Amino acid sequence: MNEMINRRTLLQVGGALVVAFSLPIDRTRAAAVGGKTVSTDRVDGFLAVARDGRVTVYSGKVDLGTGVRTALTQIVADELDVPMKEVTIIEGDTALAPDQGTTSGSFSIQNGGMQLRRAAATARQALLRRAAAQMRRDMSTLTIRDGVVVAASGERLPLGSLVESTTLALEIANDAPQKTPAEYTVVGKPVPRLDIPDKVNGRFTFMQDFKVPGMLHGRVVRPAGFGATVVSYDETSIAKIPGIVKVVRISNFLGIVAQSEWSAIQAAQQLKVTWSNWNGLPEQSKIWEHVRNTPIARDDVTSRAGLSRGTLDAAPCKLQATYDFAMHTHGSIGPSCAVASLADGKLTCWTASQATHDLRKQLAAMFDLADADVRCIYVEGAGCYGRNGHEDAASDAALLARAVGQPVRVQWMRADEHGWDPKGPPTLLDMRAGLNQQGNVVAWESELFVPDEVGGRLVPLVGSDLAGLNSLAKLSPGGVLNDHAIPYVIPNVTTTAHRLQSTPLRPSWIRSPGRLQNTFANESFLDEIAASTGTDPLDIRLQHLDDARGKDLLERLAKLSNWRERSQPDRNAEVVTGRGLAYVKYELVRTYVGAVAEVEVNRNTGALSVKRFYIAHDCGQIINPDGLRNQIEGCVVQTVSRVLKEEVTFDRSMVTSLDWSSYPILSLPEVPEIVIDLIDRPEKVPWGGGEPACAVIPSAIGGAVFEATGVRLRSVPFTPAKVLAALRAT
Repeated sequence: MNEMINRRTLLQVGGALVVAFSLPIDRTRAAAVGGKTVSTDRVDGFLAVARDGRVTVYSGKVDLGTGVRTALTQIVADELDVPMKEVTIIEGDTALAPDQGTTSGSFSIQNGGMQLRRAAATARQALLRRAAAQMRRDMSTLTIRDGVVVAASGERLPLGSLVESTTLALEIANDAPQKTPAEYTVVGKPVPRLDIPDKVNGRFTFMQDFKVPGMLHGRVVRPAGFGATVVSYDETSIAKIPGIVKVVRISNFLGIVAQSEWSAIQAAQQLKVTWSNWNGLPEQSKIWEHVRNTPIARDDVTSRAGLSRGTLDAAPCKLQATYDFAMHTHGSIGPSCAVASLADGKLTCWTASQATHDLRKQLAAMFDLADADVRCIYVEGAGCYGRNGHEDAASDAALLARAVGQPVRVQWMRADEHGWDPKGPPTLLDMRAGLNQQGNVVAWESELFVPDEVGGRLVPLVGSDLAGLNSLAKLSPGGVLNDHAIPYVIPNVTTTAHRLQSTPLRPSWIRSPGRLQNTFANESFLDEIAASTGTDPLDIRLQHLDDARGKDLLERLAKLSNWRERSQPDRNAEVVTGRGLAYVKYELVRTYVGAVAEVEVNRNTGALSVKRFYIAHDCGQIINPDGLRNQIEGCVVQTVSRVLKEEVTFDRSMVTSLDWSSYPILSLPEVPEIVIDLIDRPEKVPWGGGEPACAVIPSAIGGAVFEATGVRLRSVPFTPAKVLAALRAT
């Protein structure tokens, strides 16, 4: 039975539909490679206008399924005054798009979108100047409407007719006039997602669907432990599997290349390999002891005001608590995939990486190539939020392609994704506060235990590590100290991050990295202080905020959720309900979010369900309110899943949570109702919306559980076992 019959039979049995496409590089894209600049300072680094008036946008920021492609199209279309249907975006192609940094941190609109807006504004001025010269009109009398320059006299010139090879070859002018909010036609409007029709109708090409001519299929045989080495392997064990092209061994990297994917899968499963014993992981039951006892590389003081230690020691009332946040995997429902081709000393990699320019550097280092000889081309995958296995699959594919001299596709399996993608590191926080006789908070201290940052935004690649090659990375992640400092005014504060020399599993970033864990501890501890003084959670936040915009958001949240009118729960019932409130000013410099969670707790079973979330959200100017709602809803759903269910498990050798049974995520019936108040401030700069709402979810749920039951949950995930243990301890 051939591969196609097997696939068809499998689909019939599973009741699923999988459509495979081929996506070769189109001729326009290929032709543009030679002389195109990728400078972030040049208009033609970002934009091209064709003779027919169509606009091509070259974006270093990519759409990870978040809808940013639509929002970026809105920005350019509005600033250039061209119809959206005339704008095409090429994303993450290192030969064509400028390096705008990793698509992460909720910076795609805030940074990437504003670069495009400035480029488009500069282009608009250049095109109007050229039109004025051709029409012999004063530039101030000209306007652009739907891609046509229109004079007061009615004379018209299509934009495409104004373009020559050097028209947009100019520096971006940061002072080029941009449209005012009153002039927007599509920015601020709920424009439907551009990608949804093709996705719904099976026409969209995901990375997992991608093909190139002559492509072979690869699978990697993973070690029995993270530090295990190859002792021996027996190629005769797979001799009967048809279509095997090569067994590839490079140090401890062991892979199979085959003519069909099914043959590669079978061979990877059946190849007899002897691995060395390796048991270098700590005991999971003692993970927090391990974290606390890990040598500290350095301390970072993330905020300091007054004299916290002396004031805390002298305070008549002291509170302290410890919060921990488990290791999480990305849980990508579609496992990572990549295709690579190495020919004539040039490496091309098609990848769903959210950091194609960084990946390019890593692949170049692996093979000792010049960066210019490596091209990474973004093809949308199954999303990631913080570096899942996309880059690792790319390094796997590149290693196998080099070994066989043909393009190779590597599709990870579920156990690869759950077991070998980088993890959100375990996070531990110790909190202390001092109150005076009047119950006012006079001192606040916190200590955060997280891995040190070595290697910047690069994550070590599994394939290169196993092969003993250089991928320019050591230990990551950085940026996990944000929101460790608090947004509240307290006279004496010290917050310190202990940067650890190591962490049990390869670390990376997962949606709202650091901000989520730090806000969980800060907001939960503030709730503990409020409870100790009989202060309402909303009131204690308003008392300690000096930010008018933050106060306004909290008042709107209170109105949205009827916070002040909520009834007190009956804590003696079998199923009790409660509400909790949380607030964040993201990284203390941008997006404001407030949340109210409504939960139910079964006191007999410990089962916890989140019924409703109210979100007030202020990210300044909103580009696409529908897309922003999608993002906020995604933040809530994914983070509720992480808070209630998710935790990486491991033994002394490797990860053991390798499937959806051992690493469960939120199911559709468990998704809460989500009520959102979008606060649009069109006169303000736009900030990000892809992460900030995540940060307030854990503490809001924890506060709701406390209101319902009187017990405080300080350890994520909030499993039934932990809830029961907390209830029994009261």
